[in-house]
Amino acid sequence: MQGVPSQLTSRRDAAEFWLASHRDGVELYRAHIVRHAFEPHTHDGFGLGAIESGVERFRYRGGDHLAPPDSVVMMNPDELHTGHAETEGGWRYRMIYIEPQAVAEVTGEPGWWFDSVVREDLPGARRVTELLDALWQAQEPLAFDSLLLGLLTLFRRHACVPRKAVDGGSVRFAPVVDYLHAHLSRRLTLDELASVAGLSPFHFLRQFQTHHHATPQQMLMAFRLAEAKRQLARGGRPADIAAAVGLTDQAHLTRAFARRYGVTPARYQRELRR
Repeated sequence: MQGVPSQLTSRRDAAEFWLASHRDGVELYRAHIVRHAFEPHTHDGFGLGAIESGVERFRYRGGDHLAPPDSVVMMNPDELHTGHAETEGGWRYRMIYIEPQAVAEVTGEPGWWFDSVVREDLPGARRVTELLDALWQAQEPLAFDSLLLGLLTLFRRHACVPRKAVDGGSVRFAPVVDYLHAHLSRRLTLDELASVAGLSPFHFLRQFQTHHHATPQQMLMAFRLAEAKRQLARGGRPADIAAAVGLTDQAHLTRAFARRYGVTPARYQRELRR
């Protein structure tokens, strides 16, 4: 497709996804990113992983963070974040994206949450890397699930359980977030969203941005791409998915998806079918 790269920015950039066929809500990811800069995006699940080499810089919950080698990374679901290399050679890392209900099922503890997004932990990070590598290699569901429990047990010491009580902003804006999820394909207006929150339009815009560290439009786009990712994983046609999530066309989907996830929709689907 003209103007759309078929791969990441640099030939040295590489990213792979893998879905567990027997365990819903679990996706593995490994990458070496040198030049690509991830635009703001979200994941349905927790993003848990480790940096093997290099340093990543990313924006998360309104702040800039560095993730150095031998650090663990812990992102909460639906939190907008970016990512780019801080070091010349990029950064190499492995992640698991696991939805909250899967965490609760495996651990028996609903309501996990993480206050810290990065922690330097040489032995912990290396063990996380070993377990994530073993999950990629697991041939049997029982072996996979046993490794998954071991991985979550490592992250348990960093988790807040049960989840902290939500603050007033979370309560006020929760219906707006639900509304965004429910109307991905529509052209929404500021007045419409402000009405859902019960605020005047620009007061709503200021307060929403203060609370979420993102505009409603940025969050809407992140949700659109997260839904597109789900539908691509189910084998949907990119052109149909683009229309279903409110994007202009397949080219728009391809550009936006690659900027956020580092691979084109077509390559993402190929990786999952391997």
